[in-house]
Amino acid sequence: MKKQYLLIFVLALSLTFFNSCQKSAEYKALIVTGQNNHKWKESSPVLKKLLEQTGLFSADIATSPEKGGDMNTFNPDFSKYNLVVVDYNGDSWNEKTKAAFVDFVNKGGGVVIYHAGNNSFPEWKEFNLICGLGGWGNRTEKDGPYVYYKKDSMIIDTTVGRGGSHAKRHEFEVRARIAEHPILKGLPMRWRHGSDELYSQLRGPAKNMEILATAYADTTGGGTGRDEPMLMTIKYGNGRIFHTALGHADDGGGPALECVGFIVTFQRGAEWAVSGKVTQKIPYDFPNVAAVSLRPDFKEMTLEGDLAYIGTYDITKSTKYFTDLQSRIRYEAKTPQDYQKFEKAMIKILQSKEATDDGKKLILHELSWMGSDLSAPAIKDLVSNAQLKDDAEFALARLATSK
Repeated sequence: MKKQYLLIFVLALSLTFFNSCQKSAEYKALIVTGQNNHKWKESSPVLKKLLEQTGLFSADIATSPEKGGDMNTFNPDFSKYNLVVVDYNGDSWNEKTKAAFVDFVNKGGGVVIYHAGNNSFPEWKEFNLICGLGGWGNRTEKDGPYVYYKKDSMIIDTTVGRGGSHAKRHEFEVRARIAEHPILKGLPMRWRHGSDELYSQLRGPAKNMEILATAYADTTGGGTGRDEPMLMTIKYGNGRIFHTALGHADDGGGPALECVGFIVTFQRGAEWAVSGKVTQKIPYDFPNVAAVSLRPDFKEMTLEGDLAYIGTYDITKSTKYFTDLQSRIRYEAKTPQDYQKFEKAMIKILQSKEATDDGKKLILHELSWMGSDLSAPAIKDLVSNAQLKDDAEFALARLATSK
């Protein structure tokens, strides 16, 4: 119960110091779903949550009839939206809906093709031009070439063969190919992606298409031995399309959907599709090449959460919240006033009777280098605590030498 009170206390404190205005949603998005050989009932609510999490989008979900149902009743009004996310792989849309979708894109509507959405509509010429590359659905050389990277060169391969394959799900490395594109700008050149289907042998028209990032399909795991496209952009008419082959959904989400690399590129790709630019900041928990970074609750780490979890920290837990706090201080604190805001929030944890000794040790470590005379009284009060004595004395000595 004490930990719950501490959590509420620290959240309220943090909001006092760091409350910022939320953006009103600038864009409306429609997620089209209802049929898929993948778990669309799991993925579509997550995609809606991720879009709305940016503060840029409000999102609706349009659910088609079940497979074999009357598709003449499925007529979403695309014109009401700025973005359409295709989380669909099933029966053909009726001609009216097809024409409305193409008209939407031609007039500048943004599109995100998500994972198995690129399996859809092999017979629909305009959709395949919008999608760029696709797989399965009896796609062959008649539908366009394979496109992939080999030895850092993009290959257009007209070899005869089926379109679409993947090995067993596994973690893999994603590599940026156009690092200066707004979607990828500022992200690592390489990062580790959560266990996913590494789509390979995609083929299609590939017109007006750029490959932003690839992943190597290792032959030891049954892959092609090629660097396969994972993130792409396509231009069609006046519309911009972001195509991500990442993000396989399991019950409750799963590592591919929960991967911060997928989440962030999906969010940034959606913004680029509607505006041609990306204003979103790169989160501190974006993965690097060493390890996958997951968000099991699909929420970005926040300062409020950092402070709350640090206050209840014990040594057996991950230090990722402390690491996030450190990153925020280093990148967000530009003036003495900025540092003081962080310092005041951390002092409250030191003074809290409910905060754990392990949590206070982390705070003492951080205050030892960035604290000021403001921290000294709270630190001195901890010298009498046998568990914190050494850490408190170290922090005081370090603060004294930094004057």
